[in-house]
Amino acid sequence: MFEKIKKSWHRKTTRAKAKRVLSNQPIHNEGVVNLHCLDTDNVGDLFCAPHNYFDKLNNTGVDLRDYYVTHDNRNEHYLNDLLQKQLIVGGGGLLNRNAFQFAIDLFEHLADRGKKTVLWGLGHNSKNTFEFGKITAYSTDVSKFGLVGTRDYSMPGEYVPCVSCMHELFDKSYEVTDEIGIIFHRDTIQKNDLVNKFADYPCTSNTTNLEELLNFIGSKESLITDSYHAMYWSMLLGKKVAVVPNSSKFYDFKYKPVFTNFESALSDLKNAEAYSGILEECRTLNTGFYEKVGNYLNL
Repeated sequence: MFEKIKKSWHRKTTRAKAKRVLSNQPIHNEGVVNLHCLDTDNVGDLFCAPHNYFDKLNNTGVDLRDYYVTHDNRNEHYLNDLLQKQLIVGGGGLLNRNAFQFAIDLFEHLADRGKKTVLWGLGHNSKNTFEFGKITAYSTDVSKFGLVGTRDYSMPGEYVPCVSCMHELFDKSYEVTDEIGIIFHRDTIQKNDLVNKFADYPCTSNTTNLEELLNFIGSKESLITDSYHAMYWSMLLGKKVAVVPNSSKFYDFKYKPVFTNFESALSDLKNAEAYSGILEECRTLNTGFYEKVGNYLNL
């Protein structure tokens, strides 16, 4: 109980400080910082940000939750970055998600104050099952930001799929050795009963490194997954995909997987379609958007 109260107090005080500092101090637009969920335990979150792929954005990555982290003065550096630098926010499922809403609200407030801000490859990520396939509005008004590219095909903003398509590992040739593979989300991989259900099939999770995961995908003809980026990367490599959705984010990619559940996934997988040309399309959209970002931010 004491730890719960302590965390609640810490959350309130760090949020109050962030609001106060970003409301009362002057802002500038010098340099750039790329804010995303820099999560080393989720390979999709780790590689969904443009600072990984464009030279002029090297070494600009910052975890958008660092307003909360007080050790090593990380929250001080974070607030200074937000005050001084131009912002690139994304990618990842940062919208319509309570865990990220405070940070998104900070960025919107700064945009209102004249902060030059780019949204790049963001998407909605509601865990409310009643909203799956039914999202029609974002949790923030994206028109308030200077340049907007979202990974959701039917939503506001220019369509810009996840920038991870730019990774050089997608240029490799992969030999198919298995018909079916299973890729679990980091939460699902901990459910032993579920994992055991697929004991006869090669399995991995989105907690592995990118090279290992793409090697796994590349060696399969078809994939079953509840990870967004496993779905996306499988489609980039021309695989058939059946998705077990755990969030609204799966429903707004331009190309559709087969939607299923873990009980029916193996039988539903036969209805999945392998698309071609997605990698090239996604790369073209991201390189075109980068040119717009460069012009807008004077990179």
